[in-house]
Amino acid sequence: MKNLMRHKGFVGSVHYSPEDDLFHGRVEGIDDLVSFEGRSVVELKKSFKEAVEDYHKLCQKAGKDLYKSYGGTFNVRVAPELHKRAVRKAISEGISLNRLVRRALEKEIGT
Repeated sequence: MKNLMRHKGFVGSVHYSPEDDLFHGRVEGIDDLVSFEGRSVVELKKSFKEAVEDYHKLCQKAGKDLYKSYGGTFNVRVAPELHKRAVRKAISEGISLNRLVRRALEKEIGT
């Protein structure tokens, strides 16, 4: 996703509705639904910052974590042929498929 905004460590996704002639978005990576909107880029930026500030205050008041927690487990869907090649690669290196995928993610994203 390329249409992103950032403020105080939060990321907001941005979309445009031609029917409503309106920019809208939501704060990503949190457990709650926090949205924002504006008819111009200036309004959208202001609305996003206000949404982040309000969410931050509400979390502090409630003693709630700001960001979504992650358990470290997720499913990945790949083509059967890629799955087979990945398993063979892992076997040839004497590692688990899990380790191979973790290594690929670390290489792509960084640690």
